[in-house]
Amino acid sequence: MKRPEKEIIILEVADKMKRAQGVYFTEFQGMTVAQSSQLRDEFRKAGIEYQVVKNTLIKKAIERANLSDKLYAALKNTTGVVFSYDDPIAPAKIIKKFAADNEKLKFKMASVDGTVFESKQLAELSTMAGRAENIARAIGTINNVVASVPSTINAVMRNLVNVLDQVAKQKAA
Repeated sequence: MKRPEKEIIILEVADKMKRAQGVYFTEFQGMTVAQSSQLRDEFRKAGIEYQVVKNTLIKKAIERANLSDKLYAALKNTTGVVFSYDDPIAPAKIIKKFAADNEKLKFKMASVDGTVFESKQLAELSTMAGRAENIARAIGTINNVVASVPSTINAVMRNLVNVLDQVAKQKAA
C-alpha cells in the first residue's frame, strides 16, 4: 500500500474515532470467514461499524483523533476496530455474546466517551445500561411523576406536549 492510500485510511479512521461514542478493539486471529461474516452481520444489525486496520495506521489515527495513548497497548496481533455512534455500550454486549460461542474473538480494549476499558473489564462494560435502556428508564420515570401529580398539573403537561407536538409539525413542514 502506498503512502497516499495509507494517509486516506488514517484520516477516515481518525474521523470515525472522533464521531464515535465508543471505539472497541478486538482480536480475531483464527476466526473463520463464516465467523467473521456472522460477527459483521451482528454489528451491522445494531448500526455499528467494524473495520480491520493495520496497527500502525490505527496508532496514527488514535493520535489524530486525540484519544488516550493507553489504547496503544491494544495494538498487537490482528486488530478489528468497532465504531459505535449511537449506543456506546452495544458493541460490548455483542462482543461478549459472540465471544462466548467463538473463543477466537477476543476483546482487547475500548474507549467509551473518553474512558478506557481494558480487556478484563468487558463483563462490567457489557452490563452497563445502553441507550435504549436509558431512554426506557427516563420514560418510566416521567410516567411515574406524571401519574403522581394532581390532575390540573396533568392537564398542563398534556397541553405542553400538544404545543411541542404542533411546533415540531410546523418545523417539519
